[in-house]
Amino acid sequence: QVQLVESGGGLVQAGGSLRLSCAASGRTFSTYAMGWFRQAPGKERELVATISRGGGSTLYADSVKGRFTISRDNAKNTAYLQMNSLKPEDTAVYHCAKSTRVVITTRALDYDYWGQGTQVTVSS
Repeated sequence: QVQLVESGGGLVQAGGSLRLSCAASGRTFSTYAMGWFRQAPGKERELVATISRGGGSTLYADSVKGRFTISRDNAKNTAYLQMNSLKPEDTAVYHCAKSTRVVITTRALDYDYWGQGTQVTVSS
């Protein structure tokens, strides 16, 4: 059983920054890839970024490339999403998720544990 708890969301003006954290329970954090997803009202859930178990490989949605950075600290069982140059269209609930794989994957079906989510609201 793995528990994921996100934090760091909030209200920010366009152009601002936020850093999301995802704290994971258990001793096996370093053995699997992690991902950040988001879902806006009336829209489908989408992958924002994913990172391999060791952190050496990452992948981003085109809409956030160059603005968001995913990272992880396996010693702290925590994954992060640094979000810069935020836009109103980034407004969504952001969820972290544990992958069943060690390498990066974009399929939501490859993620078996999800956090409760943290709200990010970007005002114009």
